[in-house]
This record gives sequence, structure tokens and C-alpha cells, in this order.
Amino acid sequence: MIDEKRVVFGSASEAIRDTIEFFVHLALGLTALSPILLTLLALIAVNGLAIGRLQGWSRADSLYHAFINATTVGYGDFRPTVGMAKVLSVLNAFLGLLLTGVFVGVGVWAVELAVQEYP
Repeated sequence: MIDEKRVVFGSASEAIRDTIEFFVHLALGLTALSPILLTLLALIAVNGLAIGRLQGWSRADSLYHAFINATTVGYGDFRPTVGMAKVLSVLNAFLGLLLTGVFVGVGVWAVELAVQEYP
């Protein structure tokens, strides 16, 4: 008789092995794409500093706004009021979407490889 729980969920050691494989592939993928990731992070930071300069914010506040905007969290405690700063904020949001897409893509790739190795 087949143990249904084992078939559906697998063993704990298989789950641990799959999780380790996932993180190994995730690290490899992020390392391979690090030039793209670092470029996007740098563009977000530089753009955020430009927004902050236009708005008269400190560097820390500018970077805070840049990454809150890029991750589309948008708390609203800092928001651009100058026309060009608004345009740059939209650009920053787009760069953040690209950054998020790369992370999600690598994550999906890592899951697929982890599952392929141990069906």
C-alpha cells in the first residue's frame, strides 16, 4: 500500500535537499546576473539622488525615497513636488520593476532547476 502523505509531501530530507538546491541555484543565478542587478541598483540610487537634489532632501532621504519608490511600496512620507522630480520618480519605479523582474525570474529558474534534479 502506498503511503499517500509521503507521495504528496515527500520526506523531510527531500524537502531540505530541494530547499538547499533552490538556494544554490538562486545564488548562482544572482551571481551570473550581478552586472545587471548592480547596474539597476546604481541607476536607482543615482536617479534617487537626482530627485533628492531637485527636492532639497538629504542624501539619506533621497536614497530612502528611491528604493521605497523602486520597490513600489510608496509610503508617501516623501513625495516629489517638482515636475522633473516626478518624471524621474516614474523612471525610478520602472527601474524597480525591472529589478524585481530579474529577481523573480532568477527565483523561478532556481525552482525549476531544483525540482528537475530531484523529481
